[in-house]
Amino acid sequence: MTKSCELSFERMNSLFIQQPFDEFLGLQYERVNETNIKVILPIQPLLLNTVGVVHGGIISSLADVAMCNTFEVDENNRQTVVTVDLKMTFIKKAMGNLLIANAYIIKKGRTLSHADCMIYDENNNLVAKATGIFANC
Repeated sequence: MTKSCELSFERMNSLFIQQPFDEFLGLQYERVNETNIKVILPIQPLLLNTVGVVHGGIISSLADVAMCNTFEVDENNRQTVVTVDLKMTFIKKAMGNLLIANAYIIKKGRTLSHADCMIYDENNNLVAKATGIFANC
């Protein structure tokens, strides 16, 4: 990797969308590479449904946030894409202390971009997967 690519990757690794909802959830971000990001969600009792598993809406939000953060932010740490389609598939009960979203860009287009996300529990069990289409801002 060239020095300019390393600096670009370092910059990308420190820049994520800044919004109160993500802070409320306590999300932690790690950029794997230019097209892949991991987002960790600490599970709190507030996030559980009445049967004691993480609410599906929270898992959907985690996937959406992770996929949106795979795309570069602007100079003010604002998102550069908005979700136009989100498909979720729930595979297993989401329980434990944390969930890990592994999101990656499939295709960046002029007007629409595509990303996928796999959500794992702390034991690396796949609990959900998501596919998103995003409009470029």
